[in-house]
Amino acid sequence: MKMLKKGFLLVALLSIVFAMTGCQTATKQTTTSAAPVTLTISAAASLTDAMGEIQTLYQKEQPNVTLAVNFGGSGTLATQIVQGADVDVFMSAAIKDMTTVKDAGLLDETTMKNLLGNELVLVVPKDSTTTITDFAQVTDPSIASIGLGEPTTVPAGQYAVDAFTYYNVMDQISDKIVYGKDVKEVLNWVQTGNVDAGVVYSTDAKASTGVKVIATAAAASHKAIVYPAAVIKASKNADAAKSFVDYLSSDAAKQVFVKYGFTTL
Repeated sequence: MKMLKKGFLLVALLSIVFAMTGCQTATKQTTTSAAPVTLTISAAASLTDAMGEIQTLYQKEQPNVTLAVNFGGSGTLATQIVQGADVDVFMSAAIKDMTTVKDAGLLDETTMKNLLGNELVLVVPKDSTTTITDFAQVTDPSIASIGLGEPTTVPAGQYAVDAFTYYNVMDQISDKIVYGKDVKEVLNWVQTGNVDAGVVYSTDAKASTGVKVIATAAAASHKAIVYPAAVIKASKNADAAKSFVDYLSSDAAKQVFVKYGFTTL
């Protein structure tokens, strides 16, 4: 009888140990095996350099999240979203384009944040010999061609048109203007000397070694340059998308944006 009792006790003890080990294993599996997520981000072209660094930092912090970023003119990106593009987060260079998506009922409005500010600058190739120092002076014969973003789809282009109108030269320079698909294309035209001058953001100019800034547009000459971000309502990864948008206003992200010349809001 004593041997039988000892056998029962041994079996019971082994059962308890096995159950505890199984629970611990299950707990480890639950806490360490987060499902991988890919977030599709549609972002203004002027964010290209900063977002490259943001991607690296974020994926170190959240290794299960892959960021697939599509850069372009904010207006073009907004149109793609309205037409049904599969996007999780939209980062625009203008409130106007975010409003387009919002008015279509496609934003999770509770997630919208105004993140960044920027300045509008007039740039020329680094070796340019032009002596102009003001937006109003682009009528000068030394400037035969001016690169701008397409105003209907590129916020920097619309800001530029506003600025040249403010300086009362838009009608005089209309024949000089060449329109690009986004601000990075305009920057490239200036760097390569394909245009004599171009209007880009100060952050774009700062990132380039091939251009020099000859003028900064007065703040009063155009609408405030604001970069909002928001989660798209149809996102299949809403929680992960919200976490990423929150990260964009974290101290770590702000340090990156400031490094590239943006102001944080």
